[in-house]
Amino acid sequence: MNSQKKQVSDLIDLNEELENYFRNTIIPQLFVDATLTLRKFTPPAMKQFSLKDSDIGKPIVDVKENFRFPSILENIQQVIDSGEILEKEIQTVDFRWYQMNILPYLVRKDNKTNGVIITFVEITMRIRDLKEQERLIAEHELLLDTISHDIKTPLTSLGLTIELLRALPNKKMEKFPLLLEKVENSLKKMKDVIFDLTDSRNHQHKYKAVAELVSFEHIIEDTRLTLAPQILESNAVIHTDVKVSEVFFVRRKLRSIVYNLVNNAIKYRSPNRKPEVLIKTEIKEEYMMITVADNGVGIAPENLEAVFTKYQRLDESVEGSGVGLYLVKEIVDYSGGKIEVESELDKGSVFKIYLKLEN
Repeated sequence: MNSQKKQVSDLIDLNEELENYFRNTIIPQLFVDATLTLRKFTPPAMKQFSLKDSDIGKPIVDVKENFRFPSILENIQQVIDSGEILEKEIQTVDFRWYQMNILPYLVRKDNKTNGVIITFVEITMRIRDLKEQERLIAEHELLLDTISHDIKTPLTSLGLTIELLRALPNKKMEKFPLLLEKVENSLKKMKDVIFDLTDSRNHQHKYKAVAELVSFEHIIEDTRLTLAPQILESNAVIHTDVKVSEVFFVRRKLRSIVYNLVNNAIKYRSPNRKPEVLIKTEIKEEYMMITVADNGVGIAPENLEAVFTKYQRLDESVEGSGVGLYLVKEIVDYSGGKIEVESELDKGSVFKIYLKLEN
């Protein structure tokens, strides 16, 4: 008799300890028994998931919508069946993030799982911080790729100019001043890029993605000047049809888009004809559409997606790093736009860039 009284007393003490634990914890927690019935929950769980005292004793299936996480029943049953702890990050349907731990509630005497205790620690801000860090890292990688790519442009121009200088006959030096000017311009471009990079340490807004109202004609002219040696060497002709003259965008990024597409059009030209490039802008619904069409070697259908892969070069005989189109796609994707390409081998390619218009 005394033994039974002691067992009852022990059970009462254990129950009170459990009640005190649930009452005083600051973490949302639930106790669900092996029959999937909700037996207890902490005050923070009541507040977090809009539970009521009358929900105690209900099957968890009747209140599962309160937790806004579709697979919670399957996760509970998995732990009851396996007896192993389940830890996972979950996102509820209201876009909040939690670290959810489901621990088996073991009855030592029977050595079996008699339910689970579920804890929820909200990590929404931590996830947002991580996503922001990922965005910043991606932005920095894109910036470094852009800078390294921009430095290669004047270097290439410088190399072409030096080759032209070497090809000049000793007695015909009338072109020397013009070629010397191109050498100086290439060096100045490299200095400007390096200065922008190093000066950004002292000026917070230097090289940052600050959007402004940009003249598209100025972007085209900048591209022409930068690619002048390549245009001259290839006898390329650039046509324009600008129906939309201004766009709200980051200047250096828009320049990078146009430059890379025109540069590729000249680089991957057909040996059978003079390269021609058409740059066109127009309004397409809520987008400004930039079209860059060429009459180059074209792209095989199976390679239309691969051209946007970093370091992907479809023609190893053509000098390049395989970064240009990757940069274009990254810039367009980050801005909320989209890019399309149509191409036919030995006929040319058409790239369409869709940039969201400001409302």
